[in-house]
Amino acid sequence: MHRITAATAAPLFDLAASHRIEQAAAAALPPHTLMQRAGLAVARLAMATTPHARTIWIACGPGNNGGDGFEAAAQLQHRGFAPVVTRIGTDARLPADAAASLKRARDAGVRFANAPPAHADLVIDALLGLGAARAPEGAMADWLRRMHAGPAPVLSVDTPSGLNADTGVLALDFLAPALGPAAGVRRLCLSLLTLKPGLFTARGRDAAGELWFCDLDAMPGTERATARLPGEPPALLRPHTSHKGSYGDVAVIGGAPGMSGAALLAATAALHAGAGRVYVALLDAALAPLDTAQPELMFRRPDALDLAAMTVVCGCGGGTAVRDPLPRVLQEAQALVLDADALNTIAADGALQALLAARAHLHRQTVLTPHPLEAARLLATGAAEVQADRLSAAQQLAVRFGATVVLKGSGTIVAGAGEVPVINPTGNARLATAGTGDVLAGMIGAALAAGRPAMAASWEAVWRHGDIADRWSARLPLTAGALARG
Repeated sequence: MHRITAATAAPLFDLAASHRIEQAAAAALPPHTLMQRAGLAVARLAMATTPHARTIWIACGPGNNGGDGFEAAAQLQHRGFAPVVTRIGTDARLPADAAASLKRARDAGVRFANAPPAHADLVIDALLGLGAARAPEGAMADWLRRMHAGPAPVLSVDTPSGLNADTGVLALDFLAPALGPAAGVRRLCLSLLTLKPGLFTARGRDAAGELWFCDLDAMPGTERATARLPGEPPALLRPHTSHKGSYGDVAVIGGAPGMSGAALLAATAALHAGAGRVYVALLDAALAPLDTAQPELMFRRPDALDLAAMTVVCGCGGGTAVRDPLPRVLQEAQALVLDADALNTIAADGALQALLAARAHLHRQTVLTPHPLEAARLLATGAAEVQADRLSAAQQLAVRFGATVVLKGSGTIVAGAGEVPVINPTGNARLATAGTGDVLAGMIGAALAAGRPAMAASWEAVWRHGDIADRWSARLPLTAGALARG
């Protein structure tokens, strides 16, 4: 058992694959072995994280997640703790493994109650796990409301009840305000047998809190991962013999009237991420062609750039003015990052979409960096539909346009056609401020210019972008300008 951190590299498996892995593992072991291992793992994590707890409320559901809770209760009872079990469901409808664990809990002398205790030092959520076919209701919903409103730490078994393990969608809207670090309540989740993608994107990170993993000594076999955690990117080492040409040229095209800051943020980020040379082509011709605070940035007219020899970052603050250079950018740029207004313009123009898709046939690297609403426009759907299945939306875009797609948000998805998607584990809500997306586009551009393949360039930049926010002092404001220089 180990804690999952931003440095963890691991495969993620959806519900269907997780069930197949569970079935194969159970078939190779004596009856009830997997559930006994799961319950022991839950009990060990409970004891390790709250060693002074006395009363432990364990809320058990009607399926095997509840069985894990019964088993944990038996283990805790044997070790001198005072578990109190409340349960949903009847003995007659329990699965065989869960029924065996219920008997073990009763034989151990575990106290069963009809209502939660008035006070608990720890709460264990063993209500649904992977079994959330619909939103909890009745007593189950009431118990979830009470456990997440109380002061005690909450330990979820496998996945937090009400969270879709594939998508990270939370079925209980009333729980959303109570989840996450701002609520001030410690939350933990022990994922069993496999790690699931929904724990890392959409509402998953807030709902899970501190994430731990135990593989129950079972292996995934030949199952193909649904997604993956990438681990920490390799160090950016530069040989002594390198020169500015070794790290390529980045050209930022954007900055329509009133929005030049977005283009300058992207250019600043590319510069500080290590690009050899950075050019800025502002779409506001009235601005002076110089940034006195950053004389390293070189200003050019968009039509004066040799796009075939550059990595282009296009769209940051582009407004409607980005429409004019886009056809040439799509046809000529050697490598390309499309952000913000470039994506919105392409979404509304079928001819531009055809030019974008044609880049894949010319083996030119392209990265799209939409937020959910921009992704929805490209897919001709709504932002809510994108957020309902972020992995699927990113993969659809990657296939449709033959590009690498960076779907931003909590648990940013990086997808490429024919590749296992990456879910990024870094970053926090301090990135929810204007300009941070422009910074990310510039960082990706620098990585592409240095010769990194589009998939690697994207997830590595996304990881580092979030890591800066994670390491930033809580006493200092994090603005996009500071992030670009971080």
